[in-house]
Amino acid sequence: MALQLTQVNFKARDDAALGWFWAAALGWGIDSEAPGVTNLQPVGFHWPDPSAVCIDLVKVPDPETVRYRVHLDLATESPEHQAELVARLIDLGATPADIGQGDVPWTVLADPEGNVFCVLEPRETYRDTGPIAAVVVNCTDPRAQADFWGEATGWTRHETNDNFASLRSDQNVGPYLEFIRTTGEPTVQSRVHLDVLPHRPEDRPAEVARLQALGAKPADVGQGDVPWLIMTDPEGNHFCILGPH
Repeated sequence: MALQLTQVNFKARDDAALGWFWAAALGWGIDSEAPGVTNLQPVGFHWPDPSAVCIDLVKVPDPETVRYRVHLDLATESPEHQAELVARLIDLGATPADIGQGDVPWTVLADPEGNVFCVLEPRETYRDTGPIAAVVVNCTDPRAQADFWGEATGWTRHETNDNFASLRSDQNVGPYLEFIRTTGEPTVQSRVHLDVLPHRPEDRPAEVARLQALGAKPADVGQGDVPWLIMTDPEGNHFCILGPH
């Protein structure tokens, strides 16, 4: 068994406005399944599909201000494309961000609600990922995180060392899921998390048991009676197991 990594979930003060920014940034379509929820996916995309990891934005009263554990890296095709994309994103409402990155070839920006992301310089690794090169998770043990998420999703490991590990779908399409070693990470809940989906609704109880055996734990963040389940991975990152879509 394996779960499908279907989307990245953003908590937002204004899901529609932030959704508009990210839809324009990625060139994706925008929709809404309910008030306070904005859904983004590539035009013509049939969900779920490993060729893309979609984005959901959910309105909450006051998203907590934290050091984000999860962020997006955007792909570019040339130095000119990188410069053009950075300029366009700033026109859309992004702002330059200094997170102590120093002199690096990528550009760090923050979206209109302060979520940090990176616009990468051209890299051969990401030439066929689509606009999102990677979903990046800060962690203390990249090897262990890659072990857990590889088992959880069935994604294939591409690179692993003490400071970095990467996974990609077993069909070798779509963005990478990457783990970068950091220190001093907070233990509070992040504004950005991953959502996964069983291949069949009836598989969810077995998948929950399998994840617990891998080191995940159920989590209660005051969600109440909802059709999804909240868990934490072995480093305490929250993620959701979705119900029928």
